[in-house]
Amino acid sequence: MSIENAVIGYTLGDQAGIGPEVVEAALQRVSGQARYKLIGKRISCTPGQPTEATAHAALEHLEQAAAALKSGEIDAVVTAPICKEALHKIGFNYPGQTEFFADRMGVKDYAMCLTGKHLTVVLCTTHKAIAKVPQLLQTEEIVRVGKLLANFLHRTGINAPRLALAGLNPHNGENGAFGNEESRIIQPAVEQLQHLIPWAHISGPCVPDCVYRDAADGHFDGVVAPYHDQALIPLKLLDFDNAVNATIGLPRLRVSPDHGTAFNIAGKGIANPSSTIRAFEVALHSVQG
Repeated sequence: MSIENAVIGYTLGDQAGIGPEVVEAALQRVSGQARYKLIGKRISCTPGQPTEATAHAALEHLEQAAAALKSGEIDAVVTAPICKEALHKIGFNYPGQTEFFADRMGVKDYAMCLTGKHLTVVLCTTHKAIAKVPQLLQTEEIVRVGKLLANFLHRTGINAPRLALAGLNPHNGENGAFGNEESRIIQPAVEQLQHLIPWAHISGPCVPDCVYRDAADGHFDGVVAPYHDQALIPLKLLDFDNAVNATIGLPRLRVSPDHGTAFNIAGKGIANPSSTIRAFEVALHSVQG
């Protein structure tokens, strides 16, 4: 698709937060590259003072965005931060936007991907206790999210993405001295992915205390991580201001800045738009791929 013909939708999130101001700043940076469409409408509210009305507007606009994405009215959507606590009070029964958009679009095979200028990661387990991770980690799930990550990277312009599957244990378990998940669970996933997506380059199991540095240095395009903090600590160390959250697996991309509503600084003119700018850039790449 020609980028000039692409339509990128966007929402303002909870408009008592920083969403409206960071979206406005981002649009000034990316204007002219595609057509942009506001989903929903601006409402009257006081910055920093969320209300039931701002929550209802945010939810209504998410519904409209999902419908527009599903119908093809828009080619991708950037969603500004919402307040999940406020939405849960008015009947939003999802952990977050990832699950909401997947449900509304009828997609079962999806994942949450975090991508910044230095690192792109996908998680095999998300918000789970560390003690449960070894039992939850499964070859089939690693393969599933690995395929989704490879397809996402291909979609955003990398023809032969290089994926690293990170090990779980220190030093990859030292040949079973302190853990065998690498040989028992992760290595079979590497082999399956090499067979299933031969157009990608799959490496692993990779020593977890080195693989994120290697990816940041440009040796890998994405890392499949066994658990939340293994991936999010290096990502937020390197890409705190520019990382974005993408729902991968959807026929059209949903992406958002990787930060919250920041009610405490809303309207003060100090909100950093870097993450929202990158969200629009990733959306643009997804329609060019």
